[in-house]
Amino acid sequence: MKLPIQLDKNSREPIYHQIEKQLQALIAGGHLKPDHPLPSIRVLSKDLGVSVITTRRAYQNLEYAGFIQTIQGKGTYVAEIDQHTIDKTKNVAVQEAFTSAIQTARNYDYSATQIKVLVAELLEKLEGGN
Repeated sequence: MKLPIQLDKNSREPIYHQIEKQLQALIAGGHLKPDHPLPSIRVLSKDLGVSVITTRRAYQNLEYAGFIQTIQGKGTYVAEIDQHTIDKTKNVAVQEAFTSAIQTARNYDYSATQIKVLVAELLEKLEGGN
């Protein structure tokens, strides 16, 4: 089973953090359900073309945060997480994305009003596409 993880090796964000954030999004977004088996560290490392150490760090961080669990001799699985954690994870990720987008707009000297108009236009365009 290949996970839909896309890495940007030119990003300043560490690879292990990219893996961690994308797996969190897949879990919090409901794409990976509790008890769903995950690839072994070795398999995921090979699929992504990264070192085992990098993948191990992402898995360890996710396990510490309660998103995954490893059962000795059986493998790694998506953990059962509470709704509060799911909501918090989604909220933090979306706020980070908006903050980055707003900062980019500010760098191009957009006013708050211009940013609001642009967001409204994008929302309307996206809603029209559904």
